[in-house]
Amino acid sequence: MIEALQFEFMRNALIAGMLTSIICGVIGTLIVVNRLVFLSGGVAHSAYGGIGLAFFLKIPYMLGAVGFSFLAAMLMAAVTMKSKQRADTIIGVIWAVGMAIGILLIDMSPGYNVDLMSYLFGSILSVPFSDLVTMSIAGSLILLLVLYFFQDLMVMSYDEEFAKVRGVPVKRLYYMLIGIVAITVVMVVQVVGLILVIALLTIPPYIAEKYTKSLLQMMMLSCCLGLIFTIGGLWVSYTFDMTSGAVIIFLAGIAFFLSLLIDKLLHMHSRRLLFWEHQKEDRRG
Repeated sequence: MIEALQFEFMRNALIAGMLTSIICGVIGTLIVVNRLVFLSGGVAHSAYGGIGLAFFLKIPYMLGAVGFSFLAAMLMAAVTMKSKQRADTIIGVIWAVGMAIGILLIDMSPGYNVDLMSYLFGSILSVPFSDLVTMSIAGSLILLLVLYFFQDLMVMSYDEEFAKVRGVPVKRLYYMLIGIVAITVVMVVQVVGLILVIALLTIPPYIAEKYTKSLLQMMMLSCCLGLIFTIGGLWVSYTFDMTSGAVIIFLAGIAFFLSLLIDKLLHMHSRRLLFWEHQKEDRRG
């Protein structure tokens, strides 16, 4: 891996992966704790509509994708706030329609030959320096916003009713969180792909939640896990000439199933200990 860093594209890929891991680790923690995984998936897939709109109108990709995804995210947030029983159905519809609109607009765009697969798995090995600058600025603003509202976000995440009693503006905070998710997805989807964004937003926080006792610890461990998956995936893909995004997702998936297996083994071990304790007590009695 060290010799690979002599190439600029590998250095850029490594920096892009690190930035993505940190941002997704923080925002993904809030997504998992607030049970917004399905909603974030809907926002991510709706980004296709913005991509298609940008190509059709011949405007910058970021402008079209951010605008479309942000509107879709606000619509999903409004639905989940007012009709939680039907939220999953409506989010699924917006998810599908957003992708369909994007694909149709790209089909109708004259002179463009867009590979939609590149937006699924991204092109992390071809990240230009300009994208790194954009990611750094947007990521810093997102992290500063989370840091500023951290206490309110923490209270809302664990006890919404208590947050309302304390005077926390839960509704506005919820809309802000969904908006941040939309911007995060758009910021990194072209670089690392739609599937990798969803994987890094959900898998590291899910694993971290089991081994941490606070929201801050969960964010920090999520970022570390994301870095491990990303750096490890880049090294494996470089060594064996494989698709980087797919390898990163595969490593994250292995870690996910290993965590489930460890949980199962620990649960079985604790049950056995409890069983033998009861046996000892029965013998004494």
